[in-house]
Amino acid sequence: MSHRIELETIFKTLGLAPPGHSADGLEVCTPIDGSRLASVAIDSEAQVDAAVARAQSRFKTWRELPAPKRGELVRAFGEAVRRHKAPLGCLITLETGKIRQEGLGEVQEVVDICEFAVGLSRQLYGLTIASERPEHKLLETWHPLGVVGIISAFNFPMAVYAWNAALALVCGNTLVWKPSEKAPLSALALSGLLLQTAGEQGIDPVGLAELLVGERAVGEALVSHADVKLISATGSTAMGRAVGVACASQFKRSLLELGGNNAAIVCPSANLELVVRGVVFAAAGTAGQRCTSLRRLIVHRTVHAALVSALLRAYARLPVGDPLAAGTLVGPLIDQRAFDAMQQALERARRAGARVHFGNREAVGEAAAFYVRPAIVELARQTGPMLQETFAPILYVVAYDSFDEAIAINNAVSHGLSSAVFTQDLREAETFTSARGSDCGIANVNLGTSGAEIGGAFGGEKETGGGRESGSDAWKAYMRRATNTINYGNTLPLAQGIRFE
Repeated sequence: MSHRIELETIFKTLGLAPPGHSADGLEVCTPIDGSRLASVAIDSEAQVDAAVARAQSRFKTWRELPAPKRGELVRAFGEAVRRHKAPLGCLITLETGKIRQEGLGEVQEVVDICEFAVGLSRQLYGLTIASERPEHKLLETWHPLGVVGIISAFNFPMAVYAWNAALALVCGNTLVWKPSEKAPLSALALSGLLLQTAGEQGIDPVGLAELLVGERAVGEALVSHADVKLISATGSTAMGRAVGVACASQFKRSLLELGGNNAAIVCPSANLELVVRGVVFAAAGTAGQRCTSLRRLIVHRTVHAALVSALLRAYARLPVGDPLAAGTLVGPLIDQRAFDAMQQALERARRAGARVHFGNREAVGEAAAFYVRPAIVELARQTGPMLQETFAPILYVVAYDSFDEAIAINNAVSHGLSSAVFTQDLREAETFTSARGSDCGIANVNLGTSGAEIGGAFGGEKETGGGRESGSDAWKAYMRRATNTINYGNTLPLAQGIRFE
């Protein structure tokens, strides 16, 4: 079966019309073998305006629906996604090259965040605050924000949208989604399933969750639109910097989830078998194309040689190949641009005196596909390309002598997303997760840097953007806060004891 026919079968299984072939549309090819999947029509700036107008109009009625009723839609949507987990996971694999297990895992994230949001729909609570004035009550209340714009990246073409959409919808907002131009088919499927579910629930889907397909111009139009109250953008630091500046100029909220030059520290007491398993998944999983992928390994000098040897053996055996095939653990890079960036980073490392292991292109499938064996790069110190994020499976390894030195190396980069320490020493674990430890938004102990659960707030510091999505109290980003003072007496005492008589 060709990948095009497989794509059409998936959409028919979902009850959706398969994407067609637009003469001058956006070409979508599978990274598995480079073959064309579809050509999707590109939206114009006028269509951006129309989509936002529909969302703004719909917001005025959606916000009036009680939050638990809004949660009913999200519950039904999550159930629909669960029923179609297999075809949706396969679609992610076709479009992004993720292995089957990771595609299915991403769909499970969509289900999980919907379940979280359903519970949240009955817990959008504020505070009752003690007032200093007699017969007065002080409250904090939360209200829907408005139209939420979502810009997502190719590597998680469904989960990132769901993180935002599920929370934003139960909070009373409407949505406009601009997915990556490298993964519009997953967006068409997931968005279509949401609107289909709304119709089945007797909810008018028009304006509730709009979808825009296009490249940078479409995203820029969405970001600059005056009626969009929040932009949640996931992608490169360069993209996030442009989005942040544009939003700031309009006093508009931005929620930025950007790059991550993530590190793990391996201490002398670490369980090396556990380390190897954790490192290989974090560094080589998704072909190194996660924002939380492990890119730097900081190893105590006493275990450096043994760990590097173990990792080289594991990397040599990694099954690289067709992500649809059983047993494959590393699929292709998304495109030639990603492959070229990886090779350029490896060449810079060689010029810096590094020992480069693997990183070569693998002969898998057609010439239009870009499969590589994940690379391990040994450096004497943290320098050159190690200080920059390359969105590819490159693991830089350096040695350290003291734990304070290891923490300094961990923090000495411009990003601050995810980090980890492998240790059996309670003091090292507690120090790493303390205020003088990792400066990242995620700090793990005895597991890798990737694979976050939806229950915690996801995001990072510095050039990672500072945004938080998913669990904990991330819902507050999608609402506006109001402080209410209620006088239920017959006098008018003023705060701070002021007398104005």
